[in-house]
Amino acid sequence: MSVTEKSVKDGVATGTLLEVKGVKKYFPITAGVIRRKVGDIKAVDDVSFHLNRGETLGLVGESGCGKSTTGRLIMRVLDPTEGSIEFDGKDITHVRGSELRHLRKDFQMIFQDPYSSLNPRMSVGTLVAEPMVVNKTASRSEIKDRVAWLLETVGLSADARQRYPHEFSGGQRQRIAIARALSLRPKLIVADEAVSALDVSIQAQILNLLADLRKEFGLSYVFISHNLAVVKHVSDRVGVMYLGRMAEIAPKDLLYSNPLHPYTQALLSAAPEPKRHVQRERIILVGDVPSPAKPPSGCAFHTRCPKVMDVCRSERPILKDHGGGQIVACHLYA
Repeated sequence: MSVTEKSVKDGVATGTLLEVKGVKKYFPITAGVIRRKVGDIKAVDDVSFHLNRGETLGLVGESGCGKSTTGRLIMRVLDPTEGSIEFDGKDITHVRGSELRHLRKDFQMIFQDPYSSLNPRMSVGTLVAEPMVVNKTASRSEIKDRVAWLLETVGLSADARQRYPHEFSGGQRQRIAIARALSLRPKLIVADEAVSALDVSIQAQILNLLADLRKEFGLSYVFISHNLAVVKHVSDRVGVMYLGRMAEIAPKDLLYSNPLHPYTQALLSAAPEPKRHVQRERIILVGDVPSPAKPPSGCAFHTRCPKVMDVCRSERPILKDHGGGQIVACHLYA
């Protein structure tokens, strides 16, 4: 069976929902009066991964590593410079116009700041109903009933539809954003730092809500975050990005218990450990993250890697499977 082919297990569709192949996103650097191109910012540089139906894939890495840009490429908010993106067996890399609008019913995005993604001049009911009205997916009476049901599903009362975003707390606004994302019954939700702006107690509520909705609606998630503890809690697999490239992808338990890439090891050593009897050796990385406008040759991490070898400076490592679904781009395991 091909990676995009569907099968059914216990009445639920299985197989690959999303396939990202060799995707790059370069932003041009211009200078001078005539704005001549003098270089590129390589925000995403040859990233590949897949997402199974009903799965949550976490994307982690330092700020500026390209994880949010990757999310926007999946949503087709940005056009890739190279590579391809397949969703539900269809190549959506170059889809535009009405065809893209039709496809977007199946993939939605939850942003970091819910207030900035909600029109303050619209009532909550109008905000949640708008995608259904625009796409003409139901009658007016059906939309009204579905808005009430969606609000109750995300933990708000149906009366909330008469109020405006500024009347709600940050956690409540994120619930509104989630209800809006669910209104078209999507197959995929890209959550970009969806809980990072919320208090810890509210974060837990939203994460539990997302987990419940995943089961109820059969959703798949790409969950983007810099918080390793949050990613571990919600994800089935985790992808670690560095300077626009994928360093390691693995099932969460394997990645957190036995990280292979030196960058993954450094990230996890810096994460707080809730169990007092468990102590990790802290790995201190020397130097700053290189500029994506002038990434290093060879392995992008070699300028900070404590295990750097000569080959790392000249040859770019490729992702290789080292068993159990743990895929690593590192010359240590070539």
